[in-house]
Amino acid sequence: MFKVTFKFEHGQNVEGFALAGESLLDVAKKMNVAIDAPCNGNAACGKCRVKLIGGELDTKKTMHISDEEFAQGWRLACVSKISADVEVLVPDIASAYRSRMKVADLSSAEELQIFEKTKSDIIDAGIKFENDFKVINLTMEEPSLDDTMPDNERLMWAVEAACGVSKAKLSFAVLQKLAETLRKSAFDVKCIVTDGEADEVYVLDVLPGNEDAKVCGMAIDIGTTTVSAVLIDMLSGEILAKGSAGNGQIRYGADVINRIIEQQKEGGRKKLQNAIIKETLNPMIKEMCASIGILPQQIYRACIAGNTTMNHLLLGVDADPVRMEPFIPTFFETDSVQACDLGLNLYPHASVLISPNIGSYVGGDITAGTLASTIWNKEEMSLFIDLGTNGELVFGNSDFMMSCACSAGPAFEGGDISCGMRATDGAIEACVIDKDTMEPTFTIVGDEGQKPVGLCGSGIIDVISELYRCGIISPKGKFIREGDRVRHDQYGMGSFVLAYKEEAASVKDIEITEVDIDSFIRAKGAIFSAIRVMLQSLDFDVSMIDHVYVAGGIGSGINMRNAVSIGMFPDIEMDKFTYIGNSSLSGAYTILLSKEAEAKVSEVAHNMTYLELSNEPTYMDEFVASCFLPHTDAGLFPSVVLK
Repeated sequence: MFKVTFKFEHGQNVEGFALAGESLLDVAKKMNVAIDAPCNGNAACGKCRVKLIGGELDTKKTMHISDEEFAQGWRLACVSKISADVEVLVPDIASAYRSRMKVADLSSAEELQIFEKTKSDIIDAGIKFENDFKVINLTMEEPSLDDTMPDNERLMWAVEAACGVSKAKLSFAVLQKLAETLRKSAFDVKCIVTDGEADEVYVLDVLPGNEDAKVCGMAIDIGTTTVSAVLIDMLSGEILAKGSAGNGQIRYGADVINRIIEQQKEGGRKKLQNAIIKETLNPMIKEMCASIGILPQQIYRACIAGNTTMNHLLLGVDADPVRMEPFIPTFFETDSVQACDLGLNLYPHASVLISPNIGSYVGGDITAGTLASTIWNKEEMSLFIDLGTNGELVFGNSDFMMSCACSAGPAFEGGDISCGMRATDGAIEACVIDKDTMEPTFTIVGDEGQKPVGLCGSGIIDVISELYRCGIISPKGKFIREGDRVRHDQYGMGSFVLAYKEEAASVKDIEITEVDIDSFIRAKGAIFSAIRVMLQSLDFDVSMIDHVYVAGGIGSGINMRNAVSIGMFPDIEMDKFTYIGNSSLSGAYTILLSKEAEAKVSEVAHNMTYLELSNEPTYMDEFVASCFLPHTDAGLFPSVVLK
């Protein structure tokens, strides 16, 4: 047994013990140490870099660590085995996916505009923004020897009279606190109630009459890579706080397949459920509540939008049938979940709404996003695209809708890219390259003066588009132009230096390689080929698309022209594209606040046809043809002209 110490650039040390031969990454998982490992320890991504600062590790050399870096102590955790007592430094870039959780600044005009626009569009579609939460004030006669009615009946009678219903039901949490609350307040109380079945109300909470009754709800988007949430006043609809974090499950793999395999191992299902609830959601809830001075127990309802696998892992349900033919999930919809069932740090009997799934790989995040886009209420033919670890598409209008999903891989969120990262501090989110000098100019996430650390999704789109526009790479993604920033390794593999280590917040130069470009070309090819196949299955073509709604949190937005120029989106007029941000979250916000929207999203899910691309004989041919800049058929992209 050897002592293992993980040290952090900003944070407390974590100490534990491990057996000889255990991998450092597995030890980190057992000790709940956040080390980014999108490939789940296959030594494919090179993201689990740590620095050996004391002791020994039995480490296999990989292409991801140069000889110079190895001499400095840099190792990959996944290929490093315990052989003695050891101390390692976990750099910010390896732990940022969990450690850089922020409560967003609600003065952000773009974020607020997205929610306000969604709300306005939903209202215009005839959906009322009303929910069933009410706060009622009650003053009751105190009991006496002549009036020995029990507390619960006294309260129920008063609630029934105040609400004009025939029956009131109390939650168990109310029953537990009722005697003390009534007597401390001299039987002058406030009750938080919601509608029950016909002619019923349900009493969620009882408070002293002089206490402020804050009735909050939380909308949550659980992505494969990132988790976002907004805290809402359920009575006014006001957004009180916003938070985001990396999905704690990421250390078990960047994609849903790796996580499904992991949950099949002994104790795996509980580990993955704990990773999302105990390590991700509950700390986020605590931070957001503290930022506005409320208690988590004042959150009485939550709405969660996630893909089918994320929903299964959240509920601790076996997700293996999702990936196995005939791809049958345990559930599409459920309305039986409360916070106490999951261990969510909310009001114990808070109902947890799950946005409905419609297929194994098209889940509640897409139904919520489709709701928010309101394409179900438009006559025009609309295409909805959600860019994430998977690419999901919906096409249709008020008459019909079809959906499908393609495995784009983690490239849009920085995975599979040597210098890739999430859209956190230091991420290059936009780039322009001077055609003559080949000098790049960046927009970087973070405060003024922030140095670049890597590339997030929107930045990768820009960089590849600019490299192609400037004639630095060929349509196959190979470097064909020489310059100070173009390098070739001993095997002839090319790369482009975006920032030298002296000007970056990194231990090495930030560069994009031909392997990175190839990975991204395959990711964008998956998106475009899915669009083509879905349209062809309906006997449509891209000219019939009236509008494209692009969603996803891959950066502050996407340069649509650049996305078209690399062949990711169809070559149609730019004014037909609209970026709608995190539509999964804005959809969950809508479902949370509106009972009519809750019913509508279920209707949308039931009316949507799911297309399984793997069963389409033309998909692979379309995918291969799309793995080119912009496409092997140049006629599909007439506006893409190199300048």
